[in-house]
Amino acid sequence: MEAQTEIEGRKTFFIAPDTTFLPESYLEDFLSRGYEAYIIKDFRFYPLYEQVRIIIETCPDSILFFFIDSAVGVDWGKFIKYVQESFQGRALLGVLYAKGRNQEQKSALEKYYLFDLGLQCGCIELEYNKLKNFSIIDKVMFANQACGRRKSVRAICDSSASANFIYQGVVVKGHVSDISVSHFSFIPDPQYTFPDIPIYSRIPEITVTFRGMRFKVPANLVIQREIGDGKTLQVYLMLKSNGQPGLDESVAEKVRARIYTTVTDKVKEVLLEKCKKWKQENPNGRDVSSY
Repeated sequence: MEAQTEIEGRKTFFIAPDTTFLPESYLEDFLSRGYEAYIIKDFRFYPLYEQVRIIIETCPDSILFFFIDSAVGVDWGKFIKYVQESFQGRALLGVLYAKGRNQEQKSALEKYYLFDLGLQCGCIELEYNKLKNFSIIDKVMFANQACGRRKSVRAICDSSASANFIYQGVVVKGHVSDISVSHFSFIPDPQYTFPDIPIYSRIPEITVTFRGMRFKVPANLVIQREIGDGKTLQVYLMLKSNGQPGLDESVAEKVRARIYTTVTDKVKEVLLEKCKKWKQENPNGRDVSSY
């Protein structure tokens, strides 16, 4: 699977956050809400601007939140304006700051970022309470459609992901090409013959293997189409034990953790490789403190 396919979909990046306000554990929690989020906080080797540029060019239509209380050697007001002007319309921007400013200071920040710059994702004050901050950011991400067109984040699977089930007495085996906590895409092995499965058929039990985890789940066939080379793509809606869409939470939690690792590891790998390439081409770096 090409890297570009792996990194499709809207993502949210928190730039230079204070993790006492926004702990990294929230990233997996955001995933359960359908938001694919990342924390960018190490600027020792790759300058802030270059990381932001690489993020926007690699993951267009992403959301970037800048934590403007972080001391990373830039004038945040000038820097964010420069980013906005450099990448007009290619990313949604917002700012976060810690509680503690007086009303005059907050009004000045809001005037600059919301009215002068017109940042679409807001100028948000964070509390000294992690749970409140999760709720605040969750509402902002929802308002800005951080999940994009997908309600659930999906992981592109490697060749080890598989599924099998019995239909009309025949064993059907194949490859799971992608998976979320609600659906998975399945390509039956074309070397085996199996009966036609009508759309919306319910399969009582499918065994799915994904990143070392094996689980059994009932599912409905919701999409089926030919994709060439004698292969058929099927999409199954997984069902809970009570018949409702999705996975029972005990299974969903484990699947979600593996989806998070699969998705974020690939995106971080792609971004890091581009940063390394930039460093090789610019061994002396570039100071962004003038922005």
